[in-house]
Amino acid sequence: MSKLKPIDELGAEIKRLRAEGKTVAHCHGVFDVLHVGHVRHLKGARKLADVLVVTLTADRFVNKGPGRPAFNQTLRAEMVSALDVVDFVAINEESHAVNLIKRLGPNIYVKGSDYVRPEDDPTGMIAEEKAAVTSVGGRLVFTDEIVFSSSALINRHFEIFPPSTQAWLADFRTRHTLPEVLSYLDKAAALSGVVIGEPIIDEYVFCEAMGKATKDPMIASLFQSMESYGGGSLAVANHLAGVIGKVDLIGEIGELERREDFMRSRLSPGVTPYFLTRAGAPTIHKRRFVDHYTQSRLFELYVMQDGEAQAHEVAALDAVLRARLKTADIAVVADYGHGMIADSIARTLASESKFLALNVQSNAGNRGLNTIRRYGRADYVCLAMHEVVMETRERHLPQDKLIPMMLDRFDCDRFTVTRGKLGTLHFDRQGNVVQAPALAGHVVDRVGAGDALLSVTAPLVAVGAPWEIVGFLGNIAGGILVSDLGNRLAIGRASIVKAATALLK
Repeated sequence: MSKLKPIDELGAEIKRLRAEGKTVAHCHGVFDVLHVGHVRHLKGARKLADVLVVTLTADRFVNKGPGRPAFNQTLRAEMVSALDVVDFVAINEESHAVNLIKRLGPNIYVKGSDYVRPEDDPTGMIAEEKAAVTSVGGRLVFTDEIVFSSSALINRHFEIFPPSTQAWLADFRTRHTLPEVLSYLDKAAALSGVVIGEPIIDEYVFCEAMGKATKDPMIASLFQSMESYGGGSLAVANHLAGVIGKVDLIGEIGELERREDFMRSRLSPGVTPYFLTRAGAPTIHKRRFVDHYTQSRLFELYVMQDGEAQAHEVAALDAVLRARLKTADIAVVADYGHGMIADSIARTLASESKFLALNVQSNAGNRGLNTIRRYGRADYVCLAMHEVVMETRERHLPQDKLIPMMLDRFDCDRFTVTRGKLGTLHFDRQGNVVQAPALAGHVVDRVGAGDALLSVTAPLVAVGAPWEIVGFLGNIAGGILVSDLGNRLAIGRASIVKAATALLK
């Protein structure tokens, strides 16, 4: 009989066992690279009860850093099931165990000794887990067994990253400690911010190719499903709110196909939206058609009207912006070039922001006409390499020529250039130049990765973090985002801390 059970079936089994007077212990974790520490922990938990239940975090919720889990949930469940001390195993399809504990209702919820101090838990969930097990008449118990780290074992013995990246991380560990790295996140958490840019609804239409149409030279496809996410400045605001304190979002949405309720529902609690209306225009939708089996992108459809805003719309936006800039420590601009940010708005941002972080995007919708030059100045600029090419009009510029050219052409002290799988390049007017490697494992979708990196690096630069730490944490954010579809994930402090902790072990 298989030990692996669906959650609902396992909950019914536990209820039956408890009714028979048996004691049920419950352990929950990732259990990636099963080791002696896990075995001793589970043996210790089994001694406390008649039955031991083990639940594992599903792959898509494993926030242990890029390339994790090393083994998928099926293999991890198989390994845990092979242990004689384990009676039942289940996969938890949530990001935390709080609801799971309530559904299963164990007598004892067992954690390792490394969770005894709640302040050492980067997720901050141990207190909620304790409350959950208490609510079902159970109690929280800690085992006192030898502690090992799957992350340390993986870092030392598994080649998740290329050798050059492994070498960079090894060198980084010799010069930066985890408390030092996290201290800059602590400083950033005290900031308040405002995000300005076009809110975009990202739609993914999944379909199956049926074959060539009989009368036209095109491929006919069968609709399967559709998913929608908050993209553009909505995603930037959510990511930023995961790093700093208070975030205001200023964006224009359409009079047509407005979808305001949807957008508000996709914003994190830390974001306060200020939505203005573009008359006669739809809210921007970017609809991507995807083969549901291979996840290959077939084509993309823009729904928008990107003409110049009317004078009264620009004036209204300027008034709201000036009011919010007065209270914001940082202004993060996500300029997608779809008509929202007029030249006068760019000048207001340049003159009124206490700290201006700028990304001006070149995409299919603006055909390379959207550049940073109309802003005049910024405190921090983050661009993709193809956007640097648009700014410099040089396709094959070597790095030693690119840096002085960017510094000469735009009034900004600090730049980050994203280079996809090659990682990031960081430089400033003081002559510091740092290259940080990409920290991505399995890449599912690159959409939104630059927005995530901008949102994490901007507050770090604002609080004076060294470039190496900016690159390390920024590339962690990008690596987390590309592991899932579009902007399905919002980057938060907990996921960054867990990944940084894992990579520095």
